[in-house]
Amino acid sequence: MTTAVPRNANFAKLQAGYLFPEIARRRNAYLAENPDAKIISLGIGDTTQPIPKHILAGLTGAAAGLGTAGGYSGYGDGNGNKELREKIAGVLYEGVGISADEVFVSDGAKCDIQRVQLLFGEGVSVAVQDPSYPVYVDTSVMLGRTGGVNSNSQFEKIVYMNCGPANDFFPDFEKTERADVIFFCSPNNPTGAVASRKQLEELVAFAKKNGSIIVYDAAYAPFIRNPDIPKSIFEVEGAVECAIECNSFSKYAGFTGVRLGWTIVPKALKFADGTLVHTDYNRIMATCFNGASNIVQGGGLNCLDKEGQQEISDLMDYYLGNAAILRECMEKLGYSIYGGIDSPYVWVDLQGKKSWDVFEELMHKAQVVTIPGVGFGPGGEGFLRLSAFASRDNCIAAAERLTEALAK
Repeated sequence: MTTAVPRNANFAKLQAGYLFPEIARRRNAYLAENPDAKIISLGIGDTTQPIPKHILAGLTGAAAGLGTAGGYSGYGDGNGNKELREKIAGVLYEGVGISADEVFVSDGAKCDIQRVQLLFGEGVSVAVQDPSYPVYVDTSVMLGRTGGVNSNSQFEKIVYMNCGPANDFFPDFEKTERADVIFFCSPNNPTGAVASRKQLEELVAFAKKNGSIIVYDAAYAPFIRNPDIPKSIFEVEGAVECAIECNSFSKYAGFTGVRLGWTIVPKALKFADGTLVHTDYNRIMATCFNGASNIVQGGGLNCLDKEGQQEISDLMDYYLGNAAILRECMEKLGYSIYGGIDSPYVWVDLQGKKSWDVFEELMHKAQVVTIPGVGFGPGGEGFLRLSAFASRDNCIAAAERLTEALAK
């Protein structure tokens, strides 16, 4: 039996399953045929290290408080605990002019990207880096902002900004078509490229010249160790007039399963008719979201204490150490390597081989799961992404297996 309700035709445009479930499907199929296989995952960017002690105390303390008359809390501010919003603005955006009421606390950056998409009506054009995190494209497709797929495996009506080794993983804006909304991620997922201050100034200038809005994904900002590289788009003059920033505690503190993030919507950012973007985003949050968990926000508060910030820094150093191991491994094998510095992702040039072919080869020969670059867009074909979010022992073991499997 079928209902009389028509399917959302935009879903039929999606070319395949979402990338990461497809990786899991192939991995599970391999394990079903090889139940004794000892798979090491360098694939999905899921953290592996335990939540640090001080940050964990914020979670457990908030949970315990709910069992007391004085500590119990029900519905809170849908935009986030006031103290947490103040801490995010004061600690992570110190000196850039972001106020607490421009911070919207949420359940993570991925969810926020979808909510940000709701800001924009029909007919809005979108630009994405190619390759890029699939959520930017897939949510645009679901909301009807694209046409069909062309012969280059790209969706019509999306502006694909080529970001590869030839242009230092940064768009050539002299050759880039105008779009209303520009999705940009730095440190970049998947390439590991990190935009310099000069490049971000170019991005802001391009957006302001064209009257565009940048949706800046800064989820990997804490991995930046170079003091000359901005951790926020709002460190660039004029960005408050043309940008929204999404971020998350997922990678900061091992909150991938805990779920806590935030989005910055400056009050200086306006639509063409003069309406504050902040006003409409506030309405979206009030309508579509009921606030992040009170328990989780307790952990977020401890993330931003001095002790929590040190614990986060130690975690970042751990994963960057893993990235260095993977970089060294692939470089010794003769591959051109990008990323892995100020970033947890290592981007490997496969020297003309197809991404899915090498994914399958490494899973079968080395029992190492990676991510095929083409899953991030046509510009990722011929590349492989390695994630540094495994344990140190697994990174070392994976490097040994890869060396054996790929030795020439």
